Order: sequence, then structure tokens, then C-alpha cells
Amino acid sequence: MIPGIQSEAPMSTILYLTQIQFEFGAVRLLASECERVGIRRPLVVTDAGVRAAGVLQKALDALADLPVTVFDQTPPNPTEASVRAAHEVWQASGCDGLIAVGGGSSIDLAKGLAIMATHPGPLTTYATIEGGSPKITPQAAPLIAVPTTAGTGSEVARGAIVIVDDGRKLGFHSWNLMPKAAILDPELTLGLPPMLTAATGMDAIAHCMETFMSAAFNPPADGIALDGLERAWAHIERATKDGSDREARLNMMSASMQGAMAFQKGLGAVHSLSHSLGGVNPKLHHGTLNAMFLPAVVAFNAEAESMQKDRRLARMAHAMGLGSQGDIPAAIKDMNARLGLPTGLAALGVQREWFDKVITGAMADHCHKTNPRVATPEQYRALLEASM
Repeated sequence: MIPGIQSEAPMSTILYLTQIQFEFGAVRLLASECERVGIRRPLVVTDAGVRAAGVLQKALDALADLPVTVFDQTPPNPTEASVRAAHEVWQASGCDGLIAVGGGSSIDLAKGLAIMATHPGPLTTYATIEGGSPKITPQAAPLIAVPTTAGTGSEVARGAIVIVDDGRKLGFHSWNLMPKAAILDPELTLGLPPMLTAATGMDAIAHCMETFMSAAFNPPADGIALDGLERAWAHIERATKDGSDREARLNMMSASMQGAMAFQKGLGAVHSLSHSLGGVNPKLHHGTLNAMFLPAVVAFNAEAESMQKDRRLARMAHAMGLGSQGDIPAAIKDMNARLGLPTGLAALGVQREWFDKVITGAMADHCHKTNPRVATPEQYRALLEASM
């Protein structure tokens, strides 16, 4: 037993990680990473916006000596139908590996395809809440991830979120889905529009804050998350206001990576609600929803015994440069306003008649039980109301 740790304390499996290439211009390493991983006929999964911005071409230039096929129809929230469409391209081209170039949606779609291309049956079979994680085998197609936003950190995470055919927004988690390589090139984010910079940046902040608040025992994750929060909080406004600020872009990409490295520990009510609400209305941006829910959930978590015992809120406040832990919810609201994000869910068009469905989804979400206070349906309703 570790000294000072009671035997009944929650413990975590701690596993790090994948190979990460992190520097300006790192996209040039794509071909050598394909060779290392054993990918000879890659399918590049991306979206129309990444292609139009010229970012896809940088990846294709680095792959000039390989027979490459491109699927560029990733929707803002990947669906099982879009995974099937990519699978048809995969089969037609005889691909043997995946390269995701884009934000979390492209990377998550590629992870869904890594399952579908190598496992029988519908994707729902492999969803975490359906007990499907152990069914995802090492046969999953190899994946290299090249993020073009700084938010989800999916390039270093074992999970993916996909809207399945029955309309639920479900998580898929397995270490066999971990990308074989992550190529983090901040240069690819220099042209990211301000609002997408803000929304994805708040996603990274939510990951760092929620995983740090989780009561699960994982000291490495706590340290990584707290450092990521400090970096993101100090640089998100700079990156949003001046997209060419290389230092800010570097630190936001690092914070995004760190949030995902850490959230193997577990997330919480922010993500339970945003996953569910994103399933009710797939047009809503995940990072923006996280930004809307964070203030209310931090206030809700302040009453958790683990928050006080470990001074978690006080430590977050220090990382954010705030005077006290009670300042955190207001500081997040102020940051959202300075970044130009919406004032609340109502400004996004969220309707109260959706609440019952959102609450049902949140209660079933894989992040529900790792919040430091496990919310009741009534408490979720109050959190929704407070976030309107």
C-alpha cells in the first residue's frame, strides 16, 4: 500500500502513452511515421473546411510518395452513418491505415472507422456504456492523428464520441484506439478563426479542470492537468485575439494535449451534459457547450468533500491567477464574454423542453459517475437551468 493512501481510496489504471512529435513544422514527419507504424496505403480522414483552408494540402505534400486516398466529409459531430461512408472509401481503395487531419471530429470519426474496418457488427456493440470496450481488439486499424485545432486532445486519447444510428451520442474507449503517433504542429492552427479558437480552447480548459476535480487517484494526471490549465488560461485570450501569436498557439496545443493525457482519470458533469445535449442537437459545438456548463458545475462541485480535503479548487484558482476558489465560476463567465462566446445556453437556442431528454442522456453518460459529486436528475436540471 502507498503510504498515506487508504485501502478504500479509488484507484486508477495509469497508462502513458503514444509517440508524440511536437514542434512547428512537424507535419513534415508524416511519411516517416507511416513507415514506422507500417501504414503503406493510408486513408486520410478530414473535413471540407480543413481542405479549403489549405491545411490538408500540407499533409498531402508530406505524403507525396505514398498512394493516398482522402475522405473529406467529416461532419461537425461524427455519426455512425459518416463512419460507414468512410468505410466504403476504405474498402474501395484497399487502405491499410488511417491518418486523421483535423479537429476532434475527424479524429473521432477515424477512431470509429478503426473499429468498423476490423470488427463485425454495428458500432453500438463497442460503446462504453454498452459494455463494448473489451470487445475492441488490437486488430483496430492503425491511426496517426494530426490535430488542426487545440481543444479535444483526441490525438493522445483512447476514446471517441460518435452519434450512433439510434441518435445517442456515445463514447468508445479502448487503449487499442490510441493513435500510434500524434503529430502536433502548432503551425497548422495559425489560421484557425477566432471563435473556433475560443471554443476549442475552452474545451481544453474544461478537460483540465474536470479531470483535476475528479476524485479518482491519479497523481500524474493531476499534475499534467493543472499545468495544462495554467497554460491555457494564460494564453487562450492571446490566441483568440491574434491567431498568428506563435507562443500562444504552442501553449494552447500543449494544453489541449495535456487535458487529454490527463482525462484518462475521468471527466464529470460538464461532459455528461454536453455529450447529451450535443446528441439532442448535433449542431451545437461541444467546446462551446463545455464553456457554458463549467461555471455551474464548478460551483456544484465546491460542495464535494474531496474538493475541500485536497484543496482542489484552491489549487485551480492559483493556477488561474485568481484570489480565491470562490472566484472561479465568475472568472470563467468573464473569460467566455471576453472571448466573444455566447452568454448561456439560451443564446444557443437551447429549449427547456429538451431538458428531460438531456438529463436522461447525462445520467447514462460514461462521465456521469466520475464527477466528484454524482448528480441526481434534479441536480442536473438545476445545472441546466443555471447555465441558460
